[in-house]
Amino acid sequence: MAVGVFDSGLGGLTVLDAVSKRLPDVPFVYFGDNAHAPYGVRDADDVYNLTTAAVERLWEAGCDLVILACNTASAAALKRMQESWVPKDKRVLGVFVPLIEALTERHWGDNSPPREVAAKHVALFATPATVASRAFQRELAFRAVGVDVEAQPCGGVVDAIEQGDEILAEAMVRSHVEALLRRMPHPDAAILGCTHYPLMQHIFQDALGDGVKVFSQANLVAESLADYLERHPDMLGSGTDSMFLTTGDPKKVSNKATQFLKRRIEFQAA
Repeated sequence: MAVGVFDSGLGGLTVLDAVSKRLPDVPFVYFGDNAHAPYGVRDADDVYNLTTAAVERLWEAGCDLVILACNTASAAALKRMQESWVPKDKRVLGVFVPLIEALTERHWGDNSPPREVAAKHVALFATPATVASRAFQRELAFRAVGVDVEAQPCGGVVDAIEQGDEILAEAMVRSHVEALLRRMPHPDAAILGCTHYPLMQHIFQDALGDGVKVFSQANLVAESLADYLERHPDMLGSGTDSMFLTTGDPKKVSNKATQFLKRRIEFQAA
């Protein structure tokens, strides 16, 4: 009954932590492609090839349902995977959907015409690859009208977080927020479009000010997954053990992951 959680590195651990707390009886298999992180500077074909290889490994581990807890993979690879690659008895879901559901206050299955929503000016902070894909704007346009989205590619933030350099990560976040505010001085809402960014959510909020509602993914994804599994219990796979897999050095990744989650995490070679 295992569910797979995939990320290019350690950011997906924010999602894993939230889904594990929300669904404590479900075993989760986490796959971090640390050897090839970050994905945010790679082209779409590269992201697609790396992501499909990781998902296949999670299927081998007994996970019929895989969450792409990586916005770059969700933006650059997911649509292509769902249209031509994922077999009928498997599911691969991304992390944009719960964000857009929360922002537009409508469920994904609601196919009514796009309508006006409360947020008119939305700041999107994401990796360069996610911004270049325009996937968030495309999906949002199906559900909402009259929303101005200003996207800020946050180069370097993921690298700083992965390296454990919080001082550099904070400086970069504040610099990127300043750059966006020069183009959109008064956003109503901000989307943290990378699963690494919840680790810096308090910095984003401080730099944006209390008047901006910041949408972060981890808890939204957890609630969405719980709802999905309630509607599709048959998608719980055959796997019974929780585990952590990495393409990187298991010892180094374990130590960094332990720093991330403030509890001991043991990775093994994928």
